[in-house]
Amino acid sequence: MTTPDAGATAFFSADHRACDDSWASLEESAAQSDAAVSRASWERFDRGMRRHFAMEEEVLFPAIEQATGMFNTGPVAVMRHEHTQMRALLDEMGQRAKAGDFEGLLDQGDTLHLLIQQHNAKEEGILYPLADRALKAGWAELAAKLKAY
Repeated sequence: MTTPDAGATAFFSADHRACDDSWASLEESAAQSDAAVSRASWERFDRGMRRHFAMEEEVLFPAIEQATGMFNTGPVAVMRHEHTQMRALLDEMGQRAKAGDFEGLLDQGDTLHLLIQQHNAKEEGILYPLADRALKAGWAELAAKLKAY
C-alpha cells in the first residue's frame, strides 16, 4: 500500500483502490451465501470506508481549508456532504448485515458503489491535486498524522 509520504493524490487514490477491493471481496463472499464470511467481509469494508472518511475529515480537509481559506464552501464542503450521504448508506447496510440480509446489503451497496465512484472521481481529479499544491510545504507533518490511522 502507498504510504502518506507519497502525497495526497497517490496516498488517497491508493486507499480508494483498497476500499474498492474490499467491496469486491464482500460481493464475492455474499454471493457464496456464507454468513460468517460475509459478515467479516462487511466489517472489513465498513471499517475501511470509515477510516478513509476519518483521515480526510480529521486531517486532509481541515488542512486544505486552512491553506486555501475556503471554509464551508468549495470542494471540501461538497466532499463532506457526500461523506454524510455515504455514511447513511453504510449504516443501513450495517443493519442488513446484522440481520443476515446480505442480498439487501448488496442492493444498498450498489447505490453506495455508484456514489463512491462519482465521489472518487471528484476527489482524484480536483481535491487531491489541489491538496498536493496547497499543502506541499507541510505535507510531511500531515503524513505523520495520517500514519496514526
